[in-house]
Amino acid sequence: MAAGSRRRVGGNQEAVYERRKVIAEPPFGQIKNSGFRGFSVRGKEKVAGEFSLVCSAYNFKKIVKSVSTGSIRLEEAKRLKMAA
Repeated sequence: MAAGSRRRVGGNQEAVYERRKVIAEPPFGQIKNSGFRGFSVRGKEKVAGEFSLVCSAYNFKKIVKSVSTGSIRLEEAKRLKMAA
């Protein structure tokens, strides 16, 4: 946070900004770092569709990484699906 804007933010609001860095900001930065810099379509509905596709790819990438590192075991997921 810039020094000038820090003066205007109160104690409670500063805590909100600190929490926001942990919760909301990282996925957007990771999507941007993976190569997505702008939309290739025009119009609100088309942009929403393209962004949904980008977010789906991001989530799929996280799932694949979790499965490959062993955080998620496919056998366990299948067993839970059968029990439901």
